[in-house]
Amino acid sequence: MAEGSRGVVRRIGLVEDHESVALGFAAMLADQPDLELAGTATTVSGLLEQSTDLDLAVLDLRLSDGSSPKSNVEQLRAAGLETLVFTGAENPYLLRSAARAGVLGVVRKSEPAAVVIEAIRVAAAGGQVASTEWAAAIDGDPELDDVGLSPRQLEVLELYASGEKLDRVARLTGLAPQTVNDYLQRIRQKYAEAGRPAPTKTDLYKRAVEDGWLPMPERSDVRRR
Repeated sequence: MAEGSRGVVRRIGLVEDHESVALGFAAMLADQPDLELAGTATTVSGLLEQSTDLDLAVLDLRLSDGSSPKSNVEQLRAAGLETLVFTGAENPYLLRSAARAGVLGVVRKSEPAAVVIEAIRVAAAGGQVASTEWAAAIDGDPELDDVGLSPRQLEVLELYASGEKLDRVARLTGLAPQTVNDYLQRIRQKYAEAGRPAPTKTDLYKRAVEDGWLPMPERSDVRRR
């Protein structure tokens, strides 16, 4: 945070690997006397190499280096920087991953400039940025009935539904195979009680994706000729 003739000036760092978005972001802040774009990079490590003297890091969720939102936020926080997510993605898994890592909020790239600027201003001052996307990331999709899984049940669900076999889930969690099986039966029962039955492993995978516990499958960009 810097002091100037205009008062407090918040220093902002941007992690964004689309040049057109980065240019638009810079233009958006150019006329804001209290916000200074102090660094732009395509990766978190690239931004930190430029400077850690920042009031806020603005982070795109999906970067071409394959890094996860969770690891990126943790890297920024380790450097003493709080983070605001700036994204066009609708993937609930990515949003929830960022929420778990402890960011200040999320703002969509499709929002009007005034909304984005105000979100940056609030987050740079250390405030939480409330939004519909943020509530959905924390609470789950409000249109889906919450099944009320415990943290341990979620751990079992994420591993099993992502393709791990029961015995391996037991080894990874340190639970007995019968205990894992009991957890899975209870998970299926909770989904059935919520009106979202999941009798098969494929159904459990679908429910985990719906609730944002597993990533949405990506569509292939390869076109048949």
